[in-house]
Amino acid sequence: MIENKQIMKPIMKPISIYIHIPFCIKKCNYCDFLSAPADDRVQEEYLHALLKEIKTEAEKYKAYIVRTVFIGGGTPSAVKPEAIGELLKAVRSCYLLADNAEISMEANPGTLTKEALFLYRKAGVNRLSLGLQSADDAELERLGRIHSYADFLESYSLAREAGFTNINVDLMAALPGQKPIQYEASLKKVLELTPPPEHISAYSLIIEEGTPFYMLYGREREELAHTGRAQAHLPSEEEEWQMQLLTEDLLADAGYRRYEISNYSLPGYECRHNMVYWQRGDYAGFGLGAASMVENVRFANVRNMQVYLQEKDKRAEKSLLSQKEQMEEFMFLGLRLVQGVEKKTFQNSFGVSVEEVYGKIIKRAVEEGLLVDGDFLALTKKGLYVSNYVMAQFLLEE
Repeated sequence: MIENKQIMKPIMKPISIYIHIPFCIKKCNYCDFLSAPADDRVQEEYLHALLKEIKTEAEKYKAYIVRTVFIGGGTPSAVKPEAIGELLKAVRSCYLLADNAEISMEANPGTLTKEALFLYRKAGVNRLSLGLQSADDAELERLGRIHSYADFLESYSLAREAGFTNINVDLMAALPGQKPIQYEASLKKVLELTPPPEHISAYSLIIEEGTPFYMLYGREREELAHTGRAQAHLPSEEEEWQMQLLTEDLLADAGYRRYEISNYSLPGYECRHNMVYWQRGDYAGFGLGAASMVENVRFANVRNMQVYLQEKDKRAEKSLLSQKEQMEEFMFLGLRLVQGVEKKTFQNSFGVSVEEVYGKIIKRAVEEGLLVDGDFLALTKKGLYVSNYVMAQFLLEE
């Protein structure tokens, strides 16, 4: 008698993929991302090297199933739309891609056409992130954006026509010269879109070193951080706080749920890819300067274009995270989520309770009204506003 043995399928581990497109039409005045304009030759050479990296690295991920893909930049929509199809074809042919995978792509108004959007949909992109930043043309010009609000409206309409049913809109607050009433007007215009976006990322401008804005406003930002008082250009702390309250209140009234410090979604439309980052899931990054974390090992690609194009080994750095570093990341990444971090998960992950490691810090934050203590540790509304301060408390001393 032949014994009928059931063949067990191997359990695949989840992973996400990030693909970096480091090109843009024009560098914005606030941008410190690894991106720059480039001619067709450089773009073609880069895409060739990127495709090669995606294919040659696939052998390392045979035991994984890809749950999300995110094509970011830069401006992915600045390259020929056929290139996006080639990249996703390589992912499908070399990796195990989940049937219900979330495949996101960033795009800027002013770089989109009807034909391109249909090609993105055909290639498998099912989530589009549009960088509006402001619905005020004067503010857009000040930011150095290449588009107007009318350009955004056209791009949004074309994206809906192409079949996109999951769209994020980026919006920035605390811009130079911006008052709460102006920010509120932009926010209301986004909510008046038909249909409204499924997801909204609303965050305050950060003045980064090395940008044109730093040359203009860097000293003023530092003074504002120390005194809470603004000079002629940047909104005060009180005005920025008003903008945050406007965001939360208006979006809540419109049916959006705040699930992360700067992110709001209609039910079921949270960005699954970004959740992987905040919950310390595994992800593999491909392209110039792309970062990865797999099995608590962090590594990143080189940031020099010529080196990336020429070298076979594109890794610039690699490190195995210590348990101390893992616990720190668990806290300061997880606390970005409105639900906070689960104590039980911390215990299961590290074999020690969160109170044993962070008891004094938790007690102080609760007393200051910055943290809620229960089955989850979560930031209060006040804590969300000063989140960087709270998260810094969870960095352990050597």
